[in-house]
Amino acid sequence: MERTNRAVTSRKARTNARNVRGMYVDGNTVRRLQEVPQRQYPARRRTAAAKPASQSERRVRQTSRETIRNREKAMSMGKGFVLFLTVVCAAIMFFAVSYLQLKSDITGRISEVASLEAEYSQIKEENDAYYSQVTSNVDLNKIKRIAIGRLGMNYPTDAQKKTYTMSSNSYVRQYQDVPGSVR
Repeated sequence: MERTNRAVTSRKARTNARNVRGMYVDGNTVRRLQEVPQRQYPARRRTAAAKPASQSERRVRQTSRETIRNREKAMSMGKGFVLFLTVVCAAIMFFAVSYLQLKSDITGRISEVASLEAEYSQIKEENDAYYSQVTSNVDLNKIKRIAIGRLGMNYPTDAQKKTYTMSSNSYVRQYQDVPGSVR
């Protein structure tokens, strides 16, 4: 068991005070200034045997019962104030929960939109692939034979053809040659 006489206790207090300040060794750093001045407590009330020197000193030191009562009243919380604080806390909690619910709903909808966009792009790719497959399998000569042979279609005569002139600011985009036409 450790000794607890005065010498040991005062040595511990000095060691602890040094450790709190951060192991200061004289000469290795700048000395610390007193950052916060020591608090000065008001003098205690004197007993009847030791009266103050003057009447003004007595007035300064003694506080009236009314002042003490007013201070206690100001420090206490009334029922109305407690009720007001309760209502404000409930309103804050309501709005916080509502905000979190809306935030969660928006996050869910954003993820739903992202999944629908991914599905849309996949369907569009499949549609483009099917379109390319269909257009690549079309044999124009076979269609021409069926149109002329089975359906009885013919090429237009000169009377059925109409020509037109274009203005200089318009254009016609032609992607491929018209079959059976001579340039």
